Amino acid sequence: MSIEAQSQWRVVSVSVAGTSHEKRGKPCQDAHHWQILPEGILVAAVADGAGSANLGDVGAKIAVDVAVETISQQKLLPKDNIGWQFLLVDALRAAKNAVLSESQVREVEARELAATLILVVATPELAIAAQVGDGAAVVGDGEENIFPVTAPQTGEHINETTFLISEQGVETAQVKVWLGKPVHLAIFSDGLQMLALKMPMGLPHSPFFLPLFKFMTVVTDEEEATKQLEEFLRSPKVTGRTDDDLTLLLARYG
Repeated sequence: MSIEAQSQWRVVSVSVAGTSHEKRGKPCQDAHHWQILPEGILVAAVADGAGSANLGDVGAKIAVDVAVETISQQKLLPKDNIGWQFLLVDALRAAKNAVLSESQVREVEARELAATLILVVATPELAIAAQVGDGAAVVGDGEENIFPVTAPQTGEHINETTFLISEQGVETAQVKVWLGKPVHLAIFSDGLQMLALKMPMGLPHSPFFLPLFKFMTVVTDEEEATKQLEEFLRSPKVTGRTDDDLTLLLARYG
């Protein structure tokens, strides 16, 4: 939830419990984590614990922390997008193994920690994402053009998705590369996708993102920006259309 003033990336990110969870006294099962590395590299992740999983919030938190830290702790970072793609998949696998290990420690079925995971690396020259499940990541080029990096992974039925702990979760992950100069980045959990995307195509809905990207151009105070983003996620214009947990991570380069 902080902004690295000394770097060229500014990041504001918030997770809030959905109104349906608040009514039932359940915690927010979304999680997010990010790190800024040297040379203008941002590593960020968003996860959404399965509504049916009693420890979905735990699985989501482990997934984002391990995925981001796996990349952040690399002594030598890749020099091309092929290398990045392999590293992101390795990070997904590390996150999955960490969630499975936690289920063994707690002596519960792995499905009790089921969560989706979106992991993104953004550099001054490209954005690369690896995603298991729904939610999505989009980038903006600074000229009001918005591009999808990933799209929600859904099953045969609505609200059905793939989770990180699934047998083929990592193997069937989306791994996408966007070549260009990303000025804006947004990663969000599935609670926002009906507002943020034109479904079923999964294309970004510009009226949703443009005000948020404009907001990021004037961010100077970390606490105030986080508070405003949280107020937006709790506003009737959002909660009137979704009662799910909500996570939105916004970043601006430059």
